[in-house]
Amino acid sequence: METAKMSCEGMESKLADLLLDPESASAKVVAHVAECDGCRSELAGLRATMSLMDAWEGPEPSPYFMTKLGARLREEREAAPEGWFARLRDRFAYGPRTHVRPLAAMALAIVLLVGGGAYVGLNNPEQPAPPSPEAAVVHDLQLLDSNAQLLDQLETLSDNRNNGD
Repeated sequence: METAKMSCEGMESKLADLLLDPESASAKVVAHVAECDGCRSELAGLRATMSLMDAWEGPEPSPYFMTKLGARLREEREAAPEGWFARLRDRFAYGPRTHVRPLAAMALAIVLLVGGGAYVGLNNPEQPAPPSPEAAVVHDLQLLDSNAQLLDQLETLSDNRNNGD
C-alpha cells in the first residue's frame, strides 16, 4: 500500500489524460489506476463531472444582446466625465490603443536617459577625486599665512592669555 501511495504523486494530469484520451495513456498509468483505490475513485469522480458537463446546456443569449451592448458602450463614451482624472481614465479604457505605445516608448526613453546619466555621473573616471580632509587643513594654513594681520592678532591674543595665567 505504501508503494501505491508513493506513486500517486503527479497522477492528476495523467488521470486527466486517461479520461480524455484512454488510448494514449501508458500501460503503467492504467495498471496503477487498476490497483489504487484512491486514483480509481478520483477517475470515477472526473468521469461523473465530465458527464454532467456534457449534459448541461448553456442558456441562449438574447438576440438583442450585442445591440444593447453597443448602445451602452456608445452612451458611456459620449457621457461627460466628472473631471480630468476621469477623462484620462476613460481615454485609456475606451479610447483607441494606438496612443499607448508612443507614450510607453517615451517613458522608457526618459528612464534610460536619466538612469544612464546617473550611471555615467557616478562611474566617470575623469571626475576629480573629492578633496581629502588633509587638504582642508593645508588650505586653512595657507589662508592664515597669506593674511598676516590676522596672524598677528592671534599671536597677540595668545600672548595675552599666557601672560594672564
